[in-house]
Amino acid sequence: MRVQVAIIGAGPAGLLLGQLLARAGIDAVILEQRSPEYVLSRIRAGVLEQGTVDTLEEAGVAERLHKEGLVHHGVEISAAGRRLRIDFQELVGKSVTVYGQTEVTHDLMDARKAIGAPSVYEAESVSVHDLDGARPKVRYVKDGEQHELSCHFVAGCDGYHGVTRQSIPTGALRTYERVYPFGWLGVLSETRPVSDELIYTNHERGFALCSMRSMTRSRHYVQCSLTEKVEDWSDERFWQELRARLDEKANAALVTGPSIEKSIAPLRSFVAEPLRYGRLFLAGDAAHIVPPTGAKGLNLAVSDVRYLARALIAYYKHGDSSALDDYSQKCLRRIWLAERFSWWMTSLLHRFPETDPFGGKILAAEIEYLFRSRTAQRSLAENYVGLPFEG
Repeated sequence: MRVQVAIIGAGPAGLLLGQLLARAGIDAVILEQRSPEYVLSRIRAGVLEQGTVDTLEEAGVAERLHKEGLVHHGVEISAAGRRLRIDFQELVGKSVTVYGQTEVTHDLMDARKAIGAPSVYEAESVSVHDLDGARPKVRYVKDGEQHELSCHFVAGCDGYHGVTRQSIPTGALRTYERVYPFGWLGVLSETRPVSDELIYTNHERGFALCSMRSMTRSRHYVQCSLTEKVEDWSDERFWQELRARLDEKANAALVTGPSIEKSIAPLRSFVAEPLRYGRLFLAGDAAHIVPPTGAKGLNLAVSDVRYLARALIAYYKHGDSSALDDYSQKCLRRIWLAERFSWWMTSLLHRFPETDPFGGKILAAEIEYLFRSRTAQRSLAENYVGLPFEG
């Protein structure tokens, strides 16, 4: 089977790329190892930058987002019993939208199905070949039968553990990584949120976050050791620990209830360079991971896809390959800025086991500076709502 673009991975990055290419008349097939039900069962955050919302509008999949998404004009930072509101509108004139990543994926799946574009789920033993040639090949097994795609380009949107990045020869890729010595224990519950906006808390017992999926469904997190196990955390223990870290006002508004999902997520920073090898282009988690503290994971994936879609459209519509040649460098400039911000937010809000007394005093001064300085608050707001795209 011949196709212009083979997209590996049917998460939001792969589906969004497929949708943007389909609207431009470019032939693409999406291959996904898991079933649609499995893909939709993955619980992920969903704080969308304005640029992400704009890109979803461009893809024609923002109707439900605008009906059900919650527009937030700020976030709150809590430390030592004090609360600081970072007013996005006043500081930088932008906002973010809370809309779950699962819902974004659902909307993209529905859109692809509506136009009849091909997606192959439960594609097993996916492998990529001849990436440095003019006609790469993608092989996979479906229902016990071997298949082969011949394509012009391969888009690796198959996540951190996917096959595409692992198919790049040793020595052609350089990776950078930082593994944090803690994780986030998250609980999803059918309870109203603590506040209309997210509350990020720095506390001597560890970080906490009061977030939401809707006005009737809350998502809360507490920093925990990587040795912890979910089974050891009863709902009662979680709510007790969360209360211990929240300020008085947040505690008064907290509504507890049975958890409908509970998990521990380790925190990691990871970047692979370059994002291109021959005719393979990496996007999303296949290329980079950020800690969730700055809400950049999904937004960075959308940024990659936005650049890649435009580059492929320029190639097929105008014979211009310059944007494909610039893809990796352009993405990496934005990726490293997001990595810096996520690292800074993580360092600001969490307790690190190796922090000495001097480091503790520096952290306290950093928080004090944020609370006092309009410039520091504007910097946080500018990065949180999303830096502008290039071009």
